[in-house]
Amino acid sequence: MEKDNLNEQVQKLFSINAHLGHRKNRLHPKAKKYVYQIINGVTIIDLTKTVHEFEQAKNFLNQLGKNNQSIILVATKKVISQFAAKLAAKNNIHYITNKWLPGLLTNFETIIRNVKKLNQLEKEKVEKAWDKFVKHERVKLEKEIIKLKRLYGGIAHLEKKPDALIIVDIRKEKNALKEAKENNIKTVAILDTNCNPETVDYPIVANDDSDTSLEYLLTELVDSYIEGKKIKS
Repeated sequence: MEKDNLNEQVQKLFSINAHLGHRKNRLHPKAKKYVYQIINGVTIIDLTKTVHEFEQAKNFLNQLGKNNQSIILVATKKVISQFAAKLAAKNNIHYITNKWLPGLLTNFETIIRNVKKLNQLEKEKVEKAWDKFVKHERVKLEKEIIKLKRLYGGIAHLEKKPDALIIVDIRKEKNALKEAKENNIKTVAILDTNCNPETVDYPIVANDDSDTSLEYLLTELVDSYIEGKKIKS
């Protein structure tokens, strides 16, 4: 990467507070090499390393897009969940922003049965198949759709296990990371200095508590994936 481009990207990440890590007493030993310095007990992330990781992750996602491979965006953290859901839906990407579904990857067929149930209920509703039911039965079915949509709405069109996960905060999403590793599914993750970057295939060490930081990083990652799909098409 050219020096001017590196400096420009570092400045951009600095402007959105991506450099602010956790306090020194929460620093994970494996994350020490990503710390530039410690000021007033707060770790300052070496953004030159973040930029390098960021580019690697974007290139990986771009290639996934070119290969027409699927991803799931996992971001249940309150500071980013709503934004992540809108970003994913806008780009037709599978997402989980309420709660990780235990067994989604390890018991995939079981979970998908519930997804198919949601799709079937919505199909029946649109086709007015419910008209034959009395009111209280229709209300019950409507409540079932709402419940299923809250859990499975973001993966309603998922037909097979994803090829990769994009994860925000691997401490919060430890179950998603664990299942991905057990199923040999690649992971891209935005994680802070209180995490172990070595547990992720494509770690991006940055502030994972700032909405401005997360919104920018996620948008760039998703854009890279979508750009790859456009090239493919």
